Amino acid sequence: MNHTTDEPTEHQIRKVALASIIGSVIEQYDFLVTGVIAATVWGGIFFKLPGLAAIAAAIGVYGLGIVIRPLGAFIFGNIADRRGRKDAMVYALVLMGVSTLLIGLTPTYDSIGAVAPALLIIFRLAQGISFGAEFGTASTWVVEQAAKSRHRAFWGAWVGFAIPIGLLLGFGSVILVKSMMTHAEFIAWGWRIFFFIGFLVAIVGIVIRSRTEDSFVFERHRAKHWVLDLPASRVWREMPLRILRTSLVNAMFSGAFFLSFVFGTSYMKAVGFTATQAETVGLIAAAFMFVFMYIGARMADRVSRRTVLLISAVVFLVFAIPYFYLINMHSFFLAVVAEVIGFGFVFGFGYGAIPAFYTENFPTRYRASGASLGYQISQVYGGGLIPIVAGLILRSAGIHRAYVYIGLLVMVYAIAAIYAILTTADTTQSDLEH
Repeated sequence: MNHTTDEPTEHQIRKVALASIIGSVIEQYDFLVTGVIAATVWGGIFFKLPGLAAIAAAIGVYGLGIVIRPLGAFIFGNIADRRGRKDAMVYALVLMGVSTLLIGLTPTYDSIGAVAPALLIIFRLAQGISFGAEFGTASTWVVEQAAKSRHRAFWGAWVGFAIPIGLLLGFGSVILVKSMMTHAEFIAWGWRIFFFIGFLVAIVGIVIRSRTEDSFVFERHRAKHWVLDLPASRVWREMPLRILRTSLVNAMFSGAFFLSFVFGTSYMKAVGFTATQAETVGLIAAAFMFVFMYIGARMADRVSRRTVLLISAVVFLVFAIPYFYLINMHSFFLAVVAEVIGFGFVFGFGYGAIPAFYTENFPTRYRASGASLGYQISQVYGGGLIPIVAGLILRSAGIHRAYVYIGLLVMVYAIAAIYAILTTADTTQSDLEH
């Protein structure tokens, strides 16, 4: 048997886990940093519109990068299931790096007129397509490589570890760069630094991924000539309910993410916290998230994926309204408690099982396509929709009443996730080769 189809050592599993985490770190870093910059910078320099309209346009461009993700999942899922997980991950990171750099280089409206927002939209769409490849294919790559390991969920969680790492880097870099220059300098050119950093990290990731082997499960699959022509189309035809059911699970988690880091930061400012206080609370929650994710991954291996996911979903359901109530108390300590439980624990603990859960729910022939599509569809109606609806509720109901309705909205997502978890077979002991 050749080297690529031998069962991998722990060192080989670790190499794939490290390679998989690179692009995911950039993705989370971009999420936070681009969200902040879109809301505070892009409106004024890329759109010739009155105040709020310019901000809305900029946030709309940011949102396009989320809406387009299922297309990226489809395109790169096909590549991953036909040519290999590694190749798809390298190509995705090339697109990610180039589009991130181009956003950082895009001239302002004052320089080139209406071409500026047009270019921004094109580059943001390209970035979103590349991000659509990341989670599902990265999870597939590392979980397949660890298919024979007793710690499969733990190795899969390395993809999830990228989230708190990316958030810590994002919050830390925003605070650092802002402290080193005036507000005018930040608006003029300072914001571009983040995109140049993303490009440089992408280059490092491309080198690491290029030098890493593909998963041994896929290599054996390919050696037997079992590769499909159009795997992403086949998984839609053959397992549509599985895709939709698994997407319901992550819709809750992506909703929790965006509720805390997109809407939640604005909500904290609306009730009287300073921007620095809101960012500090986010840093603390991200640090706790990393710890909870590690615990969740270990428990997913020792007990089951379903148990971990159910615990997170039930806590999210019960804590949805208390989360906002604690923030409304305008106490820094209570805000930290709210974020650590409502986001750090709910998201972190549950995400310890998510990469393994998605990967194990689809067969090898279209595993990357199925995992990517299920995950990225949920980003649109979960992560993308919740902050928008929450913002509309806040404007119509006011700060003192809105949190009850927003909490009820979140509870609907939690109930849907609980239903999906209970109706999906546990995959803890599944054989990923057959």
